[in-house]
Amino acid sequence: MNFRQRTYRQELLDRNDIPFADIRQNMRELDFINTWLGGHAITLAGLKKLIGGIQPVRICEIGCGGGDNLRALQSWCRRKSIEASFIGIDINPDCIAVAAELKVSTGWQLINSDYRAVQFDQAPDIIFSSLFCHHFTEAELVGQLQWMQQHARIGFFINDLHRHVLAYHSIKWLTRIFSRSYLVKHDAPLSVARSFVKKEWAALFEQAGITNFSIGWRWAFRWLIVVHSRGYAELNE
Repeated sequence: MNFRQRTYRQELLDRNDIPFADIRQNMRELDFINTWLGGHAITLAGLKKLIGGIQPVRICEIGCGGGDNLRALQSWCRRKSIEASFIGIDINPDCIAVAAELKVSTGWQLINSDYRAVQFDQAPDIIFSSLFCHHFTEAELVGQLQWMQQHARIGFFINDLHRHVLAYHSIKWLTRIFSRSYLVKHDAPLSVARSFVKKEWAALFEQAGITNFSIGWRWAFRWLIVVHSRGYAELNE
């Protein structure tokens, strides 16, 4: 594996012929990985950088999978007495079905759609994605960054992987030992190989024409990228 360049090999989860039971197992294990390897903590850090004192707040995740990120954010908002509503968008109907099974309460809107086709009745305040961007080509991702900027009232953030040889072999070893999902065993290391390094993220934002962003490295081998909406900042100066 050459880690100087990202691979474009397809992940199994991007196929449309995976049995529902296997997707459910995959989603449950991703929740476990995000909980114990810090993924949810990074998503929460992204929310904290944008939310300020805004209430009520509308939070939207594109590529929401089984909804584990939304559940983690909802739990934090409840503890902090923050009034929040949540939108989860995923193109895979089985992922939306798993999210519907596992959602903990009302206050959620789950949408089975390509995120680009969604028409919001009210624009989300914050849009985010987690472990989603590496599924796309560079050209597709430039459009995705522009879409998030156009539709998020306050701003958006991204939680995704850092392509690194140690990250690749570590997750390959861990999933081989602990995972019961062939999807996780195949896709977890491949996701690392498909992901981006910092200079590649900077180039993508330059192509998208977005300058007001920050990129921070987080354990374990993740990037947290935060973009504040200029229009919102100007209105609140």
